Amino acid sequence: MIEMFETAAVQLGLETQTLLVLCVGLGAALAFYGVTSAVTYVDPATARMAATRDARVRARHEKGILQENVKTSKGVLQTFMPKKPGDLNALRIKLIQAGYRGKGAVRDFTVIRVLSGLGLPLLFVLLLTAASLPDVTLPFGLSDRLAGLSNMGIFQVLTVLTFVGYVLPSYIVDRRAKEARMRITEAFPNALDLLQISVEAGLGLDAAMTRVGNELANSCPEVSVEFLPVQQQIQAGRPRDEAMREMAERTGVDTVQSFAKVVQQSLQFGTPMTEALQTYAREMRLYREMKAQELANKLPVKMSIVLASFMLPALVLMTVGPTVIRYVNYTGGN
Repeated sequence: MIEMFETAAVQLGLETQTLLVLCVGLGAALAFYGVTSAVTYVDPATARMAATRDARVRARHEKGILQENVKTSKGVLQTFMPKKPGDLNALRIKLIQAGYRGKGAVRDFTVIRVLSGLGLPLLFVLLLTAASLPDVTLPFGLSDRLAGLSNMGIFQVLTVLTFVGYVLPSYIVDRRAKEARMRITEAFPNALDLLQISVEAGLGLDAAMTRVGNELANSCPEVSVEFLPVQQQIQAGRPRDEAMREMAERTGVDTVQSFAKVVQQSLQFGTPMTEALQTYAREMRLYREMKAQELANKLPVKMSIVLASFMLPALVLMTVGPTVIRYVNYTGGN
């Protein structure tokens, strides 16, 4: 077997180690394709029954025309997508928070994860193959570094690249979603004040939300892009409480969820919207003040760590230094 590898490597002009890595990669790809094909195989009769069931479900839930359809992948890519509807919806909401609102956002995100998870190891294998060729010289001394890698080192690099390529898109989406939630948290009190002023000026809640959404289109597009679709859904016939609840779920911000509950309770119990907004705006201002006080109270603790880290060594040196110097001079004199 080893002689066959050596003969094939000589005929192809490659090193035996490089040919072995390529064969292992090809075998892993074939095994992956076989497993995914076996997992994703669907019996034709089962597929027809599922299609009939989906048609009945769509017929019962006609209000679904006011909700966004999520395009999902089929075939091999379906293996990498969440299987539970709750996990799929959580992924869709996270992508919306990160700014990816298209119908095929979940599918595109899955494709990017798979391509990055397989592309980085493939790029490394290509560089490793190029480094083994005698007539190719890679920049930055990569040829010598790659040529000096052992089989275990190559396997470790491939494992790390696969993990990084598969996890990096999720990290980017989580970071963007967190930044968007922070911007909504900071801008929503101002939006609530504008909404209160608009309602007190005589506008209805729908017109006030539309006006505030248009006003915040440049200063805080994250709030604007949540207010305006809610009004479009309500105009299309969707119940207000459902539209507001879905907006709160999309943002994932506690203040927006509280606002949706305030509006729902005001409509349910017949409380004037002006009074409800005034009360909630007062609570929001109190919450912002308490949040600022909390941050201010944390500041001395954080500063004490810095002071202890940088000033304590200097103080110890200033206190003990003269004594040490006198002791050294006294010892040297004797």
